[in-house]
Amino acid sequence: MKTAALTYRDMQDFPLKWRFTDPKFRVLPAEHLRQVRVLDVPSARLLSRFISDSGLHSEDPFQSNFFRSVESTEIGDSHGNDDEDSRIRKWLYCCSLPFDQTVLLQWQPEWAVETTWKLLVKYWTDFYYPISDDLTVCDFSLQWALLFHHEHEIHFGTNRPRSNEGEQGAVGQPLGLLCRPCFP
Repeated sequence: MKTAALTYRDMQDFPLKWRFTDPKFRVLPAEHLRQVRVLDVPSARLLSRFISDSGLHSEDPFQSNFFRSVESTEIGDSHGNDDEDSRIRKWLYCCSLPFDQTVLLQWQPEWAVETTWKLLVKYWTDFYYPISDDLTVCDFSLQWALLFHHEHEIHFGTNRPRSNEGEQGAVGQPLGLLCRPCFP
């Protein structure tokens, strides 16, 4: 699946726009809101089929052996709780994805957006509402995925090696994935 295959619609046509544009919840700065690109219905359905056909969620949270490793954490009351919000933000940061990584977020077959990892980490409490949301986050390769589960859990699966396995990143730096201080 390639980015070029996706088409977009206006934020005003998105059923979850209130999470990003309503003063009762949050109004994202215009420069950040422009980086939350809402997939139109055909593209959202294409993404949903792509995820479904991959078998990613054929088991909960992910199909056995789909990923080399899976890390999970429970989410406490995060809305209005700065300590928990910060803890989850740090946990997401420790997934060691590049901040400029394009990520796809899928709530329902017709509800999906494309944004950057940085914006997801910064505004995770706006993208995910416990109890009401099962939110899959992935990229086009499916070499990693994140599931925000409605029962206050986050699961991160990856096929990338852990930094302690001796593999190096593209510029010779340890990949640093799943760093132990962040994933107790």
